[in-house]
Amino acid sequence: MTNLLWQKPGVAVDAKIQAFLAGDDVILDREFFLHDIQASTAHAEGLQHIGILSAGELAALKRELALLADDFRSGAFVLDEQYEDCHSAIEARLTERLGDAGRKIHTGRSRNDQILVATRLWLKEKLARLAALSREVAKVALDRAVAEQRQPLPGYTHIQRAVVSSAGMWWAGWAEAFIDNAVRAADTRRLIDCNPLGTAAGYGVNLPLDREHTTRALEFARMQISPLYAQLSRGKFELAALEALGGATLDLRRIAWDLSLFTTGEFAFVALPAQYTTGSSIMPNKRNPDVIELMRATHASVAAARTEIEQLLSLPSGYHRDLQASKGAIFHGFGRGLSALELLPALLSNLDWRDDNIRAAIDSGMYATDVAVEAAVAGVPFREAYKAAAAAADTAGQGRTPEGSLAARVSPGAAADLRLDELQARWAAL
Repeated sequence: MTNLLWQKPGVAVDAKIQAFLAGDDVILDREFFLHDIQASTAHAEGLQHIGILSAGELAALKRELALLADDFRSGAFVLDEQYEDCHSAIEARLTERLGDAGRKIHTGRSRNDQILVATRLWLKEKLARLAALSREVAKVALDRAVAEQRQPLPGYTHIQRAVVSSAGMWWAGWAEAFIDNAVRAADTRRLIDCNPLGTAAGYGVNLPLDREHTTRALEFARMQISPLYAQLSRGKFELAALEALGGATLDLRRIAWDLSLFTTGEFAFVALPAQYTTGSSIMPNKRNPDVIELMRATHASVAAARTEIEQLLSLPSGYHRDLQASKGAIFHGFGRGLSALELLPALLSNLDWRDDNIRAAIDSGMYATDVAVEAAVAGVPFREAYKAAAAAADTAGQGRTPEGSLAARVSPGAAADLRLDELQARWAAL
C-alpha cells in the first residue's frame, strides 16, 4: 500500500482496518479508472487556468495521464492492492514520473469528488447504451409486428387460454414497451448529465476553480452548481439510473417468461435457435432454454442493486463513507442488466413460431368473447350476451377462424388496428 494522503504522523495503519475501509475499491475502480483519468485531465487544465499549474506542468501531466490510460488498457499498468483506490494510483504514478507536479493534481479535490465525477461519466455511458439497446429491441419487435400481423397466437389471462390473439399484437406490445424504455433511459441520462467536479467533499474549496471549463471539457450538459446537492445527488442519481435499467429488465423478465412457457412441450409454440439452449448433464433427451432462464433472473440483480443503494440513503446531508458501497451496486446491476439486454435483439430476431401447434391450441371457447360482443352490437344487453356466450362456449368456434376473429378486433391497438405507423413514428423520433 502506498503512503496514504490522510495518514497522521505516529499513527500506525492497522492492516485489517485498512482492508475493511478499502473494501473492493481497487477491483471496482478498474471499471471507473479511465473515467477518473479523463476527469483528472480536465481538472489539471482548470488548475492551469487559475495559476496552480504552469503550462509546462500541465503539458507533462496530460502526457503522463494519457500514457497511464494506454498502459491500463494494454495491461502494462494494473490497479491492484498496493493502491488504496484509483485516485491514489493516479497520484502515485504522476508523482513517480513528475515529482511535485504530480503531487499538485489533487489540489482542490477530494477522493469523493473524484469518484463522484468518474461514476457520473460512467453512468452516462451506461444509460446511453441502455437507450440504444432499447431502441434496437423495439425495432426488431416493430419489424416482426409488421411481418406477422396475421399470425394467430393464443391470448392468455391468468395463464389460461382466453381469446384469439396474434403475433402482431405480441410484438407490438414489446415494441411500445422498449420505446418507452429508450425514452426513460434518455430522460434519466439528461437528469444526471451535470458536472460535480470541483465540489470537493460537498462544501467547495477556497480556490476560483474553473468549473465552467471542466463542464465543457467533460461534455456535461450543465454544471451541478451546489456542492451540497452534489452530495445529495450521490445515490439519488444512481437509484434513478438503476430504475431506468430496471424498467427494461422487468420487460425482459416477462418476455423470458413468455418464451419459457412457449418453448415447453406443453405449449410448443416457439422454436429457439440451438445456440440459445444447452444440453442436460444427466437427461440425454433434453435441450434446456438456459439463456432465457438467466435472462429471467437478471432483474433480480438490478432490483438488489437498487435496494442496496436505497438502504444507503438513510443519511443526513453531507458526504458519508457509507456511499462507497454504491459503486458495487451500480457495477453489478448494470453489468448483469446490460449483458442480458445485449443478447435480446438477436434472440427476438431468430425465434420461430410453430404454426401448427399454435392453431391446435386455439379452441372453441376462445371465440366466446367474439360471440358476446357481436350479440351486444346487435342490441342484446351485454350481461345477457355474456351469459349466453358462456353457456355455448363449446360451440362458439363453429364456422369461425383465427383470421376472422383478428380481422374483427378493430379497437385502436388491437389486432385489426395495430397502429404500427404511430409506433414507427415514435421509434424514429428517439
